[in-house]
Amino acid sequence: MKKTFTINISGTVFHIEEDAYDVLQKYLVKLKNHFGNEEEGKEILADIEARIAEIFIEKASDDKKVITLDWVEYVIETMGTPEDFAEVEGDEEETFSSETKRKRRLYRDPEHRVLGGVCGGLGAYFNMDPVILRIIFAVLFFATSGAALLAYLVLWIAVPKAVTTAQRLEMRGQEATVKNIEKSFREEVKEVKESYKKFRESETYTKGKKKVENAGEVTYSVFKLLLKITVLIIGVILIVSGFFGLLGMISSLVIGHSFVQGWPMIWGPEIHFPDILKYLVEPGTVKLGLIAVGILAGIPLLAMLYIGSKLVFRYKSNNAAVGLGMVGVWLVALIMLFVISTGQLSNFRNRSSVVESSNIQCDSCQTLYLKMTEDNYKGNATQSWDLNKLKVIEMNGEKVILGNPRLDVEKASGETFIVSVKKSSRGRTRESAREHASDLEYNYQLKDSMLLFEPYFFLEEGDKWRDQEVYITIKVPEGKSIFLDESMVDIIYDIENTTNTWDGDMIGKYWEMKPKGLTMK
Repeated sequence: MKKTFTINISGTVFHIEEDAYDVLQKYLVKLKNHFGNEEEGKEILADIEARIAEIFIEKASDDKKVITLDWVEYVIETMGTPEDFAEVEGDEEETFSSETKRKRRLYRDPEHRVLGGVCGGLGAYFNMDPVILRIIFAVLFFATSGAALLAYLVLWIAVPKAVTTAQRLEMRGQEATVKNIEKSFREEVKEVKESYKKFRESETYTKGKKKVENAGEVTYSVFKLLLKITVLIIGVILIVSGFFGLLGMISSLVIGHSFVQGWPMIWGPEIHFPDILKYLVEPGTVKLGLIAVGILAGIPLLAMLYIGSKLVFRYKSNNAAVGLGMVGVWLVALIMLFVISTGQLSNFRNRSSVVESSNIQCDSCQTLYLKMTEDNYKGNATQSWDLNKLKVIEMNGEKVILGNPRLDVEKASGETFIVSVKKSSRGRTRESAREHASDLEYNYQLKDSMLLFEPYFFLEEGDKWRDQEVYITIKVPEGKSIFLDESMVDIIYDIENTTNTWDGDMIGKYWEMKPKGLTMK
């Protein structure tokens, strides 16, 4: 039993014996070396492989489908080898008429078609001019009241199209040998080149080329004009934004607010740099921080002005030292701000707290009424920052930092109401954090059975913001109640209750402390 291989020739899978495979492989290698690796040679080889596949398919039968050495030798004898068709220069004019003829096969000719190539294929089959056949079909169409059209459509569907060079040779009755396939392919290429050359030399091509060139010039001019207008608009926007942005930044740094705030396309921040740095960092670093922020924001704005002016006025400036210097200054400012920020962040390294608890001296009170005093500072805040609802107000000519406390309710372990105030702060050390927490000022007062809470806690004068917080906890004995006045809505914070009622819905109601927790009466 001989060893077999599975191969693919022109998209068709075959089984081939080992000795036949060796011979066929050597044959194909010879052809590839002869025609080379150029695109033209690859197309010729593809047509040759397609013809070889056709021969193998024709020789295959139901009882024998494996390619043998005899089949391969038949293919080589039929197709020929490179040595067989090596030609001298004088033989290049040889025509196909001298080659071995074979029985013609009907195909549709796609190269000489008007509709489906049927007449072109019939012309090649009968060795007639396709024009004559087209005239005959036209006459028959009228003579048979359209029946000839049906015959044409049937031929269009039934007759295969000559796709490969081998099929086109069969259509003309030529043997599909390697030599004929090569000649046919080269003649087709030559015909295409000559047709293209005639087209290039025609008057139609010259006129069309001129029109295309004129259209291209017009399009280029319009595009160039639109580009200039776009660049000019961008330049103006950059100049305006850069100029007023610089004004806004300088005014924010110097006087604490921007007088161009709200203008379109203008950078006018609501950040009050002098004040915010004054309340956050140590006094000695405020000026350095302002300088660093000014450089970091100012250099990009200056760059906007510079680029915008170049786009509008089109002046040339190749002084790279200025640009590199500005980049260097910007990087130095960035490093300086990073160093300052890193040093100031150490002030928030540790957190500590102090707790002050006191009993409510109201033994006969079964219900404690919780209410907040009037907000005397409402509308007086000069700045409001989202740092635990931190605000800055002006009182007696001095600016004071204040914040909102938070209130919660828990069950008491004894029989007395207890108010616990926890003051918390951060600091460089736990000791400094505890000092900041102790310096917080928060007041509440008891009037009969009513407990009145201040809406704000205050930082001591000169103290810095260190994430200060105040938590108030009302401890209610079991069996006693509280009443939450509507004014408490601003400070109550996530009070647990048996019905899981939202804080905003707890106001205006009585709540009794039961074994399971705070319950609405």
